[in-house]
Amino acid sequence: MAIQRISTRNARFQQLQALLGNRAKRGRAKEFLVQGVRPITMAVEHGWTVRSLIYDAGRPLSRWAEDLLHRVGAERVAMAPHLLAELGEKAEGTAEVLAVVEMAPDSLSRIAVHDDFLGLVFDRPTQPGNIGSIVRSADAFGADGLIVTGHAADPYDPRSVRASTGSFFAVPVVRSPSHREVMAWLEGQRAQGWPVAVVGTDEDGDADVSEFDLTRPVLLLIGNETAGLSAAWRDLCDHVISIPMAGSASSLNASNAASVVLYEARRQRLAGRRTARASAVTSLPRR
Repeated sequence: MAIQRISTRNARFQQLQALLGNRAKRGRAKEFLVQGVRPITMAVEHGWTVRSLIYDAGRPLSRWAEDLLHRVGAERVAMAPHLLAELGEKAEGTAEVLAVVEMAPDSLSRIAVHDDFLGLVFDRPTQPGNIGSIVRSADAFGADGLIVTGHAADPYDPRSVRASTGSFFAVPVVRSPSHREVMAWLEGQRAQGWPVAVVGTDEDGDADVSEFDLTRPVLLLIGNETAGLSAAWRDLCDHVISIPMAGSASSLNASNAASVVLYEARRQRLAGRRTARASAVTSLPRR
C-alpha cells in the first residue's frame, strides 16, 4: 500500500487537524481522530473501520505499531514528528500512531435489549469528558449502551474518546435528536415483550438508589450537568431515584452519579444471581 508523507502543514494535515476541534467537519467526513494505544487497539478489536493510520516518520516503530500497520488495511500516513505531536495533543512526548476511524451509525438498533438490559440516556451533556467517563463506567459495570440526546456535546470529540480509555469502542454510543425518538424506539421494544422501566436520577427522587429494584430491565436517565433532567424526560420517567448525600454537597458530577447508580445496578444483579445459584443448589435432590 502506498504511503503518503506529510512534512508540512499542507491541505491533508489541515483536514486531519480539523477532526480535533471542528465538529461540523467531523460530521461531514463521518470520521474522527483516535489517540492512544489502548483506544486504537480497542477500535481494531471491536471491528471499527480504520480509514487511516498516521505514524511517526522520524523514529523506528514499536512492535505494536509495526503489527498494527501490517494487519490493518488502512491508508498509511508517515508524518513529521512535530506535526504528529500537534495531532496527538500529548502533554509530554509524541504519539507513535494515531488513527482516523469511521463513525458508527446513529441507530438505536445498535443497542440490544434483553432480560437484563441496562441502558443509559445522557440528556444534553455539555462536557465531552463527562460523556467519555460515563461510557467507561457503562463498560465497567456491564451496561448495554449510551444514548446522548438533545443539543449536546459531541461523543466523537477527542476529549470524550480519550476519557473513555477505549470503552467508546466496546459500548454502543448513539446520538438522538430528542426524547421522542428514544421513546418511539423504547415503545417498540416494549411491544416485543421487554418491560423496560425508565428511571431518572435526581436529588429529589422518590426512592433511594439502594432501595430501588435495579435488577429489572432499566433505561437510566442522567440529566444535564447544570439543569438536571429536562421537563420532558422527567414526565416520561416511570420512577425517579436519588443518591443519599452527606456533608455540604447537594449533588454529584453527572459522570460520578451515573457511576454510583451503575455500580448499584451491577451489585444488585450479581447478588441476585448468587442467590439464584444458592437456591438451585439447595433444591437439588439428596442422594
